[in-house]
Amino acid sequence: MRVKPIVLLLLFSPCVGVSSFAQEIPLVYGFENTGASFPSPVLPSLNELPIIHPLTDPFEWSNRSGRDTSFASWSHRRAEIKAEIEHYEIGPKPDRPENMTASYSGGTLTVNVTVNGNTLTLTSAVTLPPGDGPFPAVIGMGRGTGSLPSNLFTRRDIATIAFNFGQVMAHTQTRGREPINKLYPDLTYMGAYSAWSWGVSRLIDGLELVSADLNIDLKHLAVTGCSFAGKMALFAGAFDERIALTIAQEPGGGGAAAWRVSETLGNVETLGRTSHAWFIEDMFKFSNAVAKLPHDHHELMAMVAPRALLVLGNPDYEWLADESGYVSCRAAHEVWKAFGVPDRFGFSIVAGHMHCSLPPTQFPEVEAYVDKFLLGDTTVDTNVMKSPFEYVDFSRWIQWWGTGDPVLPARTMGDSQSIYVEPERETVGGHWEIVSDAGASGGAYVTVKPEFESVGAASPRSEDHIVMTFTVDKETTYTLFGRLHCPSADDDSYWIKMDDGQFSMANGLGTNGWEWVRISSYGLATGKHTLTIASRENGAHLDKLCISSAPYAPEGMGEEVEKP
Repeated sequence: MRVKPIVLLLLFSPCVGVSSFAQEIPLVYGFENTGASFPSPVLPSLNELPIIHPLTDPFEWSNRSGRDTSFASWSHRRAEIKAEIEHYEIGPKPDRPENMTASYSGGTLTVNVTVNGNTLTLTSAVTLPPGDGPFPAVIGMGRGTGSLPSNLFTRRDIATIAFNFGQVMAHTQTRGREPINKLYPDLTYMGAYSAWSWGVSRLIDGLELVSADLNIDLKHLAVTGCSFAGKMALFAGAFDERIALTIAQEPGGGGAAAWRVSETLGNVETLGRTSHAWFIEDMFKFSNAVAKLPHDHHELMAMVAPRALLVLGNPDYEWLADESGYVSCRAAHEVWKAFGVPDRFGFSIVAGHMHCSLPPTQFPEVEAYVDKFLLGDTTVDTNVMKSPFEYVDFSRWIQWWGTGDPVLPARTMGDSQSIYVEPERETVGGHWEIVSDAGASGGAYVTVKPEFESVGAASPRSEDHIVMTFTVDKETTYTLFGRLHCPSADDDSYWIKMDDGQFSMANGLGTNGWEWVRISSYGLATGKHTLTIASRENGAHLDKLCISSAPYAPEGMGEEVEKP
């Protein structure tokens, strides 16, 4: 029997809040999906979907009949977002099966799930603090605390539980041949994030079934993971409302980052570049039509609301698309703000450390969220909004909300200088060729002739060079962007030299069709400079360059370059 969402407000007494209104908003629920009874929205085909360039409005009903920012309607609206993400990205997450058993012995939780006559077994190592409990618990993706230091939890007497995700689906699945496919043979197309979030929910079911033997505080459960497992934790927390705290560490593209924003950045994990194993194949129909998605990943994060979510980032790794994650986080935060609980969502994007290694500067943020949302300490400050992206105008992505007119305003560039160059109009060496292409700016691009690769070192011959000069009007850092089409990992690099410096390799410039890619940055003095591009791999296509004192990649084809 399903309990209607309105009943849930009576099931849990109010706990942490920032106002009397906030005290009416639950911190966690006793059900996996409070919106299970709502009908699925209409889910149009790609051709039928409207184009929405800015971030989609999390409060607008799927049928575009209006919007509702009230908490009373959130369970219904959240169910619509869930249906859209399942339909267009990950495939359906199966409901809780009727036939389940669980046991706890010798520090191991065992859960047996039987569907269609086949049984899938989950085993998790459980580490308990001393004492009788009940103990708050963290479920770590892959190991007990994910990639977070275990002592953040163990010294707070918090139990740790490992989710062995490979028991459900491998990191790079073979479609139709994973353990979960034996239970659901009709879901051979499902993405890993549907399967893995299902597995986390079944572990929580197991904790409920063995509560007499394993004294876990089921109102204070957390999930955490990093990188692809950071996405895993985010999807798990979004899709199961029994999880009180989600900590998504460096989840990158496909996690916190918004697909739409990532399309405007450099060499980051865009929808077209992410792993096909993690999502359904149908999602990749949107590779060149991201603006047609009826949702985006600020809404994946918003599905956690009004429960607690902390997102950790690392801008040292361009692939993680943390600028996109920042914009997406600021957009998602509007949902918590609307419900009067802004302190239940935070983000900390900090550089200077290895991937999936929590630096000392991020310990306080994690500890605050653990103390407040697993231990109930209402005195700690969880208003965390830390990033190096204060210069980014996130508001232009969401300012259309409530207007019904999804227009993305142009970036405000301030007093920055952007210089655009068409390489085919510069000094082009004889080992390059100029190719006509209607999809290129100016109708042409340059590429190295097939027989003139120079992979080991930059060629000193002028025939292998494109040389161009430009003038900057102030002394500052300039970023070099290129509009490229690099069809493969064997065709995505150049040698680059600024003025009389040494050639440096610009590699890993892969694209999905024509895209702007951030190539390098230079501290330049006021005046004239010379940029030299030398051949390296012979399949990369170079359409246009932009040298800019703004940190933003250009949009579209950039500004028109006057013909000489």
